[in-house]
Amino acid sequence: MIALLIRDLRLTFRAGGGFGLGLAFFLIVTVLVPFGVGPESALLARIAPGILWVGALLACLLSLDRIFQLDFEDGSLDLLATAPVPMEGAVAMKALAHWLTTGLPLTLAAPFFGGLMSLPTAGFLWVFVTLLIGTPALSMIGTFGAALTVGLKRGGLLLSLLVLPLYIPTLLFGAETARRAIMGMEYAQTFAILAGVSAGSIAILPFAAAAAIRINLR
Repeated sequence: MIALLIRDLRLTFRAGGGFGLGLAFFLIVTVLVPFGVGPESALLARIAPGILWVGALLACLLSLDRIFQLDFEDGSLDLLATAPVPMEGAVAMKALAHWLTTGLPLTLAAPFFGGLMSLPTAGFLWVFVTLLIGTPALSMIGTFGAALTVGLKRGGLLLSLLVLPLYIPTLLFGAETARRAIMGMEYAQTFAILAGVSAGSIAILPFAAAAAIRINLR
């Protein structure tokens, strides 16, 4: 399992486009929003948590089609399906590799990019915490979507259409938790739901993604 994770990390950094492209897209979103809504600091501070969450979510979409597609094209996915390693474990490692190269960098960068949107001081911590808890769900759900569309030519658009509705609960509770914490409101309930969504995704979706891959390889 660890060897598979290291292999995917090396392939991601060698191929490029995942780590840097996601951060660049995230930065572009946070830079363009003030131009679109105006330079009013109070307005930017109010919408900053939601915009940062939307930017991170969309940045995660950019590299989803690469999770299984390259392995499918060179035959590695067939070898994984017949290897003694459980397919569910392989799926989990690929989701972890995607999070380490996409979700984690976006989480670390979010507080810095929040400064471009007049994010309140209290918001730096809560945007970081909610993204740290929520982005694993984004990677796991994205991996499930990639498993459903593996082998399809030009499946990137279909993948986005499949995954975006599944992202909505994570987006809603992540942004709402950060907003409530910044405003000094009660946030324990929304934070617990956000953590539950991530835990449920990690517990259930590897099995669903593995089943989808087995069906697509038949």
